[in-house]
Amino acid sequence: MGQNPGAGVALYSDPHLHLLPFRARSQTGSCAGGLRAANFVGMCTLAIYFRATRDYPIVIAANRDEFLERPADDPITLLAHPHVVGGKDLRAGGTWLGISEHGIVAGLLNRRAENGANPNVRSRGLLCLDALRRRTAAEAADFAGRERGSDYNPFNLLMVSRDQAFVAYNRGASIEVVELKPGLHLLSNLNVDDFECPKISASYGKFAELGNRADFQRDPIGQRAALGILLADHNTQLDSRVAIATGRPNALCLHLDNYGTRSSSLIFMRGDSAEVAHYFAPGPPCRTAYRVAMVPRCGGENQGPK
Repeated sequence: MGQNPGAGVALYSDPHLHLLPFRARSQTGSCAGGLRAANFVGMCTLAIYFRATRDYPIVIAANRDEFLERPADDPITLLAHPHVVGGKDLRAGGTWLGISEHGIVAGLLNRRAENGANPNVRSRGLLCLDALRRRTAAEAADFAGRERGSDYNPFNLLMVSRDQAFVAYNRGASIEVVELKPGLHLLSNLNVDDFECPKISASYGKFAELGNRADFQRDPIGQRAALGILLADHNTQLDSRVAIATGRPNALCLHLDNYGTRSSSLIFMRGDSAEVAHYFAPGPPCRTAYRVAMVPRCGGENQGPK
């Protein structure tokens, strides 16, 4: 893993939390060659500020990239017990991003399969939904780590609560779970915070610059428009391999003929209460306004500004 370009920013952090890999981490570089254009069309993006501000231990900004023809619902109730809300994939029944009444957020990002996705394995979105049934992020991570990687197409699965954050990698053979340190982390269809690709480093730097601003540290919800601007970026390339392989751009906000950024989400969780603020743009954030979205019962009504 390359050098973290945001290592010098003065983000709020808890010195008692540290990286604890459940299994040995892969040292394979993400900018290796040999990738086929058919398998690298685009990627979702999820930025999480984990325990990076004093009052909001969870701030998430995420774009969902998907085939335009795949049907989906805006955030709705996905489970009644525990109460889970999130967008729903109407083809397979799972979710790409959800929030539970236990204060768990789970976000799924598909990793590209070298030989193409297997249509006969279980939906990755159902695994994301299963993780949201757990009472803690640690329980969700333990559950995900015990699943068989061969039962799913490759994925990255974020599982986070106000005090713990984990990512489960499925590269096809087995599932590896790592615990995240406090701070800013950027997930795509590569490894979390994989800075060997300079384009990823550039994107991370923009989120880090925002996170280090005094107004963001004081009131991240008040700066949600700035997060939306970053997610609407058409210029910062996430992975130069995709542009080389396809001859098309691969920015945070993606527009292709039959594939692109379908929706965008902003989630804020306070640390001193169960309050949750959730905003959803039912289209690409470059041209779609965010609106207040459903939150689980524990958060009451959406506590964020309208």
